[in-house]
Amino acid sequence: MTTKRSGARGKGFQPAEATPQPAQEPRTEPPLSLDRIVATAVDLLDAEGIEGLKMRRLADRLGAGAMSLYWHVDNKEKVFDLALDSVLDYRGPAQLADTQDWRGDVVHMLEDWRASMLRHPWSASLLPRRALGPNILARLELLSKALSAAGVAETDLNAAIWSLWNYVMGATITRASFNLSDDDKAAAQQRLTRLGEQYPTIERSRLLLDNDWDGAFRKGLDFLLDGLVPRP
Repeated sequence: MTTKRSGARGKGFQPAEATPQPAQEPRTEPPLSLDRIVATAVDLLDAEGIEGLKMRRLADRLGAGAMSLYWHVDNKEKVFDLALDSVLDYRGPAQLADTQDWRGDVVHMLEDWRASMLRHPWSASLLPRRALGPNILARLELLSKALSAAGVAETDLNAAIWSLWNYVMGATITRASFNLSDDDKAAAQQRLTRLGEQYPTIERSRLLLDNDWDGAFRKGLDFLLDGLVPRP
């Protein structure tokens, strides 16, 4: 007799329990914000320079979609504006013009400005921007107040500000781009020595071996300030 096949399962059959799925790991990236975008943009600029800042690359670093950046910033130029203003934030005395040592205050502000740009060499090439940010404008306002209180005439104030601006910018760019090794500088000085009859003054001063960038900046700044407001 043919046994009747049945699709029925035995009474003791228990269906396999569904394998529990591991809980999804929570996202570790903090929410996208303007502050986080600016901080990440500064890191990217420090690492790769101006040419390295692309909106897609910035979005990748943030773990976000490129289009989501545009909820916070209009375009890449706005990112440049915000990044530049961020690194030039001045945390010195709030009321420079109210102190008695105007010269020390001005020197401190300009040395801080130069140091900030040397920490972020790309920043010098972004100044000036179409719209200077609040941190940069605050620096210029404090500088103007200090010089005005020191006796710089209103008619000379703009020339004084631009003279100091140009000095800081030139000193920063020169220092950031002057990357000769000690061997290269020694070789250049030896060449000057061989040509000493043609260039006696700079050969005698050993110009190309002078590494005191900070000292030269401060002394040159003193020369400028003496011209603006002579020492009593």
